This record gives sequence, structure tokens and C-alpha cells, in this order.
Amino acid sequence: MKKTSKYTSKKPDQAGYVDYTTEEHQIWSELMRRQMPIVRERACMEYLSGLEILNFSKYEIPQIPELNERLSKVTGWQVEPVPALIGFDKFFSLLSERKFPCATFIRTKEELEYLEEPDIFHELFGHCPMLTHSVYADFMQDYGKLGVGQSHEIQKLLARFYWFTVEFGLISTPLGLKCYGGGILSSIGESIYAIDSQVPQRHSFSVMDILRTPYRIDILQPVYYCLESFSQLYQAVTAGFVDKLAKAKIMPEFPPQFRSKDMSIS
Repeated sequence: MKKTSKYTSKKPDQAGYVDYTTEEHQIWSELMRRQMPIVRERACMEYLSGLEILNFSKYEIPQIPELNERLSKVTGWQVEPVPALIGFDKFFSLLSERKFPCATFIRTKEELEYLEEPDIFHELFGHCPMLTHSVYADFMQDYGKLGVGQSHEIQKLLARFYWFTVEFGLISTPLGLKCYGGGILSSIGESIYAIDSQVPQRHSFSVMDILRTPYRIDILQPVYYCLESFSQLYQAVTAGFVDKLAKAKIMPEFPPQFRSKDMSIS
């Protein structure tokens, strides 16, 4: 997984605080201003409740030590500052310890719509609110434990599962289909497209189907998988998941629903 990053994370001081510039805080503020009205209508209630708990500033990039005080009180999770890209082994190890890896750089003004790698807005705004939900928080830790010590091939399949759930997952609710994936919720374009557009395919949640579905990171997703509940997601990684990984490893992939350029994690 380890690739060369075009971005550089900002190093926290000894107390864990990062010295962001005025322009960087302004970018955070602009992203919050644009995204909050969108997610209020399209995010699941568990995410919206998490937003209230974490109480992100509208004007300044949150400092991780302060965020961790709130997050750890709810589910015992912590955010861990990391370089812009980390390898699979480090990634799974951190999750298994209830530590969510977070690069500390923020995108530039030129990349408000899309950037190649996850920045601090994606990690904090997109992912951390769901970590306040107890079932989802336990799922994330168990998912991390599954990846520790696995072969690169199995870790790639686990990354695919992460993509279609943690990053780009949808969930059916009494109020209709809603987003819970951080890749959707931190994206101005995809958060509208995933719920409102008639273009993408939306399938019922299936571990085996997910493990056989190719993806690209640089396009609006052509396929989404929809949960019925977060208990379903938790149960997926505790009931025969390792056997399903082994089976998926030898099964053919589904035909890609995009052009042939392969941008999936490898």
C-alpha cells in the first residue's frame, strides 16, 4: 500500500497541537460552510448525532488533543496523527487499538472539490462523527484486528471492503437512504450524487459482492452498497468473515462499471 505522497502532514508539537496558517483555517471554514447544509439532509442520524458530540469549530481546524477528549469519553477512540500515507500494517494496527489515523495537512484552495489523498477535513469531518456510535466503533476495531498480520493480498480485499463501507457506504433508514461513509460525507459533489442521482447502482449489502467489486478512487462511484443497520455491518466482520476473504481471493471479480484505468489501492 505504501506509496509516495504529494502531500506533507504538519508535525504536531509536544502537546499534540499543530500551528495552522490563517489560510488553512479559512479553507476549513469554507469546507464547513459548504458541506454542513448538504449533510444535514443526506447523512444518517448516527453521523449527525456524532457531529453534535464532537462540536467541530466552524472557523478553525480542530486540534486533535481537544477532539480526543470528547471522542474518548464516548467510545474510547482516539485520533492518531500520521504522515500523509501509511502502509496497511500500520493502518490495521492503529484501528485494532481504537486509534483512527489522520493526516494533519489540509487541501489547498485549488483542491476544494477533489484531492488525491485524504486530508484532515476528510478524516475528521467525514469519519470521526461515526466513531461516536458504539456499534460502529466496535466494528472499526474488529475490522482492524482482522487485518493485523494478514498477507498483502488479504489486506487488499479488506481495503476494498473498507472502501464500500467506511468510505462510500449508504444505509436504509425510516427517513430514506442516507450516507454514513466518510468519503461521501466529506465530498461536496459525491454527497449529493450518492443520494440524489439516478446514475449509480445501489445494491443491498453483501460481503461477497463487495469483495468482488472493483473500484476507482478518482471518479464518482458507479456502485454503492446499502446497509439495513449498523449491527449488520458489525456482524459481517464477526461471522465467518475470514472464510469469505479466502473464498473471494480465488473468485473472479465482477466486470468493472467504469473505464479500464485501475486506480484502486494496491
